[in-house]
Order: sequence, then C-alpha cells, then structure tokens
Amino acid sequence: MSTPAHRPAEPPVRPHLAVSDGGTVTDRLVAANRRYADAFSDPGMDARPVLRVAVVACMDARLDLHAALGLELGDCHTIRNAGGVVTDDVIRSLTISQRALGTRSIMLVHHTGCGLESLTEDFRHELEDEVGQRPAWAVESFRDVDQDVRQSMQRVRTSPFLPHLDDVRGFVFDVTTGLLREIDPTD
Repeated sequence: MSTPAHRPAEPPVRPHLAVSDGGTVTDRLVAANRRYADAFSDPGMDARPVLRVAVVACMDARLDLHAALGLELGDCHTIRNAGGVVTDDVIRSLTISQRALGTRSIMLVHHTGCGLESLTEDFRHELEDEVGQRPAWAVESFRDVDQDVRQSMQRVRTSPFLPHLDDVRGFVFDVTTGLLREIDPTD
C-alpha cells in the first residue's frame, strides 16, 4: 500500500472548499452544510424511492449519478462502494431496499478507468505487512469491466434474499463521454 503505484496524484481543490484558515476539509463541509440548512425545507418525503429503483455504483468521484441518470432527491436508493461491487453488504442493502422500502428494479453502474483495474489482491497483503492484520474483505479487483458487471448481475440474480429480479440491468459509464453502455448478461 505504501508503493507509489498505490498513491494517486492529489486532485486540485476547488477554491470554495479549500482549507486556508487552519481548519480541516471536514470543517469546510460542515460549514457548507450550515449554509445548505439555512435554505432547506423539509420535502415531506419518506424513505421509499419514488421510482422504486436501487442503483449500485462505484464510489468514484467522477460519477455524478443523479445528474447522469436524470434523478432527483427521493427518486432512488443509491448504494456506492469501491468498484460498485456486489458484496454481502450490498446484498444486505438491496434486501432492505426491496423488502422493507418497496424497490423493484436494480441498476448496476460500473465505469471506465476504475481504480480497481490497477489493484490486485496483493493490496491486502501489503496492508497486512503495514498494519499487522489482513483485512477480512477482498479487494474485488478486475481486468475486464464488462465481465465484472456480468458477475455483479449474476450475484444479484442468484441471491435468495432478493424477491424482485425481473429488472436487474448492468451498465458501464464512460467517464470521458458521460454515456452509459448496457452490458448483456449473457455475452
């Protein structure tokens, strides 16, 4: 983990979020929340998504899912992690989303240029060397984003906990064009 290949370049900081007064980035975000709350009014929604869809996607900062999919507050459940991987915890969230909160559709969104394409399970071994304990989780790295989407669709479709599997679709978001490309689960 301490190798240069695992340390990405520092992204530029937007001026309105720059920390110049000795505070932290979190301090700046909390201040932004105060400004948001000043103009906030309760939209009167409950936790059930209007469109009855759950979107599982990568946590990559380049994916503005709501804008890319034309979604508004309250439209969907959004579940994000590194790679948009369908892990046990994602199945847990999807199960709650479907069984307790009424969703019926699942959309999986991976993307081009994902950082998991450059990692291997060696990452876990490097962590173990550094901290003295191997993580219990798998990195879930991959080489072929299309195949990884197919694997994610298969994990969802074979879960005994999810009752609604008629509308499970997978996509790759192109980070340079903003377009989605649907993945055929049988290719």
